[in-house]
Amino acid sequence: MSFIQCTKKIALVDCNSFYVSCERLFNPKIRKKPVVVLSNNDGCIISRSNEAKALGIKMGEPYFKAKEIILKNNVQVFSSNYSLYGDLSRRVMRTLKRFNVDIEIYSIDEAFLDMTNFSDKEVEEVGKEIRSTILQWTGIPTSIGIAQTKTLSKIANHIAKKKKTGVTSLIGLENIDPILEKVEINDVWGVGRQLTKFYNKNGIYNAKQLKNKSNTWIKKNSNVLGSRTAMELRGVPCINLEKTPSKRKSCVVSRSFGKRVEKLQEMKEAVANYSLNASEKIRSESLNAKSITIFIRTSPFQSRFGYYSNSKTIDFPIATDNSIEIVKTAIEGLESIFKNGYRYQKAGIILTGLSNSNEGENLFSSEKDKKIGNLMRSIDKTNYRYGRATLSLASAGIQKRWNMKREYSSKIDTADFYSLPKIKIT
Repeated sequence: MSFIQCTKKIALVDCNSFYVSCERLFNPKIRKKPVVVLSNNDGCIISRSNEAKALGIKMGEPYFKAKEIILKNNVQVFSSNYSLYGDLSRRVMRTLKRFNVDIEIYSIDEAFLDMTNFSDKEVEEVGKEIRSTILQWTGIPTSIGIAQTKTLSKIANHIAKKKKTGVTSLIGLENIDPILEKVEINDVWGVGRQLTKFYNKNGIYNAKQLKNKSNTWIKKNSNVLGSRTAMELRGVPCINLEKTPSKRKSCVVSRSFGKRVEKLQEMKEAVANYSLNASEKIRSESLNAKSITIFIRTSPFQSRFGYYSNSKTIDFPIATDNSIEIVKTAIEGLESIFKNGYRYQKAGIILTGLSNSNEGENLFSSEKDKKIGNLMRSIDKTNYRYGRATLSLASAGIQKRWNMKREYSSKIDTADFYSLPKIKIT
């Protein structure tokens, strides 16, 4: 392949119905059947196959509302399995990095690529090669849209989803207006509900109308983001690729319980698990936490049981990523806010004041701190190899009756050898 310097070319790689595709990867029998994946506690529909979309099942719709259609049409239902989705997402992103292009991982199932070094003629063929490689190496189908800006690549990707090749390039098109005219204004990247209402009031209903609106009107009636969107629709890059992800400033782990929690011991187990999860996350990014907030609440929709909500923030003496210290502090905070007689619906912890852990030893660091650091690394390596919670703390419990409701879980965990599907040869 030849490389030449030319106009900006941005590709958006989007995994098709990602959660559904992950479930289908290990269950070939459902590849042509309607499939939906549910959110935490099997609440709402967060991923649909094309077959499920054709049945009229809506994104974000509560499961109980769609249950009649689901049962009538034998739609396959799965509880969310984020450990599986996260692992497959990492495999897709690692595959993309092999193409030696600058990459911005935008979400769990999307990434922007800078393909400026490829010529106008070959850029679409390169897109097809990327798509076929991802499918071959990971089993995940993707759609790829290529254009001069991020906003236009989003539109190109939307078109690509409906094409058999799965790739669309808008590079080299002299007149893009006929395409933008078919894109409703609320489908333009960066245009939310309130902005859609505002644009509609001013006679802007599609992307073409926004693109051709005068700069004077846009600057007078819109904000900086609105101006950027209009410029991007004209093919002028205004939103750069974020090649280096910014360090997080806080880490939140919270869940709604599968069943209401009334006992302090069960609540301690939940908070301990969330603290362990958060500790592992910040260690994976080489961060330390300065403080922790613990919060609990009952359901606001079940007032007959009484509503109660409270939180507690505690500073660590020294910024830390030590699971043992974080769990201990979280439980101390929980004990100060927990009240008996309530049926709790949700709890969580927030680690704040995050800073780099590799900035050198603290003045008060000791030999014990080094040993604890080594212990944490050993625990992380073991859990990464043999599955999460292989090594844990006793305070995290075993039975976990409070855990999320996952009635339709596929029970597949690619990080756990014993959870992998079994193949029988007859």
